[in-house]
Amino acid sequence: LSPDDIYLTSGCVQAIEIMISVLAQPGANILLPRPGFPMYESRTTFSELEVRYFDLVPERGWEADLESVKAIADENTVAMLIINPSNPCGSVYSHDHLAQIAETAGELGILIIADEVYDHLAFGSKPFIPMGVFGKTVPVITLGAISKRWLVPGWRLGWIATCDPNGILKETKIDQSIQNYINITSDPATFIQGAVPQIIANTKEEYFNKILDLLRNSADLCYGKIKDIRGITCPHKPEGSMFVMAKLDLSFLDGFSDDIDFCCRLAKEESVIVLPEVLHWE
Repeated sequence: LSPDDIYLTSGCVQAIEIMISVLAQPGANILLPRPGFPMYESRTTFSELEVRYFDLVPERGWEADLESVKAIADENTVAMLIINPSNPCGSVYSHDHLAQIAETAGELGILIIADEVYDHLAFGSKPFIPMGVFGKTVPVITLGAISKRWLVPGWRLGWIATCDPNGILKETKIDQSIQNYINITSDPATFIQGAVPQIIANTKEEYFNKILDLLRNSADLCYGKIKDIRGITCPHKPEGSMFVMAKLDLSFLDGFSDDIDFCCRLAKEESVIVLPEVLHWE
């Protein structure tokens, strides 16, 4: 990457907003993972960009179902989204699976948006692999921020990185559209920009190791406790990010209408907040 490939944004949320706005052409559609980060659905709906979902398979470590990707893509598909490490599944994709995703997107002629805001927060057996290493196979637009790895969410500094050694984004003028949008939006606060070099240069490795140890221990504890709870299962132990995805079996519980009802009553009765996900798997 060169400096010309990087665009600073006010957090990863603005990076999402910019990319969706740039791609939201009349009649276009985008492929989003299910389950996924709700911000993408909200933003695409606001921008009148059609959403099509491909499934993540819990039994395969929440890998993308690439056959479903091929089935829902058409000539109006502009991109597919990959969130790795995953929000909300806590999974980390292997090099081989990322290569398969890149090959599939390349065959379909669509670019990949790689949400890697949890990059380097991989604490399981799989190392984090940036999607950008497959830029020669398919154009990759990576979204990130300092909020997660450095644990400074309120500072609101993110980025868009274009990984496109073949120059496809330039040929299709997507990179120019990103630049045009950046030019009409507000920049991250200048004092935050000024602090970033020091944050990157002077944050010691012990700090990151402490975060990973904390996340690993929390994931182990959460996963172990879930296994002891009747009616709740976890199909895949978290390996990265800050999330665990659990399955609620209402047949074990009396008086609950759905997962939203369960979450609301759990908050009211036990002051424990969990998020319902619109997802059903066999």
